[in-house]
Amino acid sequence: MHVAHLSLTDFRSYDTVDLGLEPGVTAFVGPNGQGKTNLVEALGYVATQSSHRVATDAPLVRHGASRAVVRSVVVRDDRRALVELEINPGRANRARLNRSPMSRPRDVIGLLRTVLFAPEDLALVKGDPAERRRFLDDLLVARAPRFAGVRADYDRVLKQRGALLRTAAQARRGSRSGRRAENDAGFAAAGAGDVLSTLEVWDAHLARHGAELLAARLELVEALRPLVAAAYAALAPGSAPAGLEYRGTLSTGGDGLSPAAVPPAEAPPVEIPSAEIPSAEISPAEISPGGGPATAQAVAGRSVIDRGVIEPALRAALLEVRNAELERGVTLVGPHRDDLFLGLGELPARGYASHGESWSFALALRLAAYELLRADGGDPVLILDDVFAELDTQRRRRLAEFVSSAEQVLITAAVPGDVPQELAGAWFDVAEGSVNRVR
Repeated sequence: MHVAHLSLTDFRSYDTVDLGLEPGVTAFVGPNGQGKTNLVEALGYVATQSSHRVATDAPLVRHGASRAVVRSVVVRDDRRALVELEINPGRANRARLNRSPMSRPRDVIGLLRTVLFAPEDLALVKGDPAERRRFLDDLLVARAPRFAGVRADYDRVLKQRGALLRTAAQARRGSRSGRRAENDAGFAAAGAGDVLSTLEVWDAHLARHGAELLAARLELVEALRPLVAAAYAALAPGSAPAGLEYRGTLSTGGDGLSPAAVPPAEAPPVEIPSAEIPSAEISPAEISPGGGPATAQAVAGRSVIDRGVIEPALRAALLEVRNAELERGVTLVGPHRDDLFLGLGELPARGYASHGESWSFALALRLAAYELLRADGGDPVLILDDVFAELDTQRRRRLAEFVSSAEQVLITAAVPGDVPQELAGAWFDVAEGSVNRVR
């Protein structure tokens, strides 16, 4: 897979830009603030419909413009696809495939697959659990685009359920403080029984979508674990081994899965019942083509936990914490509160890893994602956004060795010396809003 053409209209700092690209290595070089990252950010947006730099679409539209348009020609197995995205802040975005309108923008997700390395990746190790959840979910969507819908459905239900819980919590507080007439009108009119029956409906939806998401995450972590360990060992030889564990708001007790009694950042991992524990590590060759299935099914004949186990456990867990949720007005159980634990030996990487070790772990996560997508069928486009400037000589060399065999590698750098000699290829100068090929 590679991108043959990129065209931007009113995207970030660019009014218009048209670039012809080719397989192999391409470097965009120029001083900071000139628009290098904007180019690769646009391609990342085509792949994921999100930015690695900002949480909303508004900053992606050039100041003074009402919309931005990103067009890319993606070549895969000698077939070309023109993917167009129209970004409309405050309104629905639009997508076209080969000039035909799509009913939903997310329907073009998966046509371009990218793995992006960026300075922001340090947040995978040092940041909040939300950063690691996003890493897992973005990779799920890259492997199986239908998970974009699963994630959207879960987020929608979570939002609706949260609104109901907040209404109930405000009513309770108002009742206790003697201001029921002011704060509890909606709650009193509907009645506590109606609120609870409505919660049961949302519980069922949350458990169904949450179980599908959680089962897929668990399978993904099992597939990533040996790949991350191998990549980290190559990047940081002699260091403590890198490990992954999925830790969440469900823990394993004598009666199966139940709510964890401690916050998710400190919770024990969601474990697989003994009858379903894989007998050995899963290798890249054992990953089924086309990405993770809708539920975590058998992988090379060894089954992992599936939604049939998780869904009733989530419903029971929601019931168990209901009083606490009604008191606090938030959903306390579910994959939105889980974390991916990153360990170095027996210690958590967060808080204990050095700067170099943190970088190695972040790179190992991205390299593992690349290997997983590659095993699914076809190299994703590799994007290295100002990464080499952050690395010491050894890590620069090892990363260059890893990525040199990819079908297409796009690099941004502030100075020519930040591009390793092993990755010589096409060269664009980026300055004052213009992009010119010089090699």
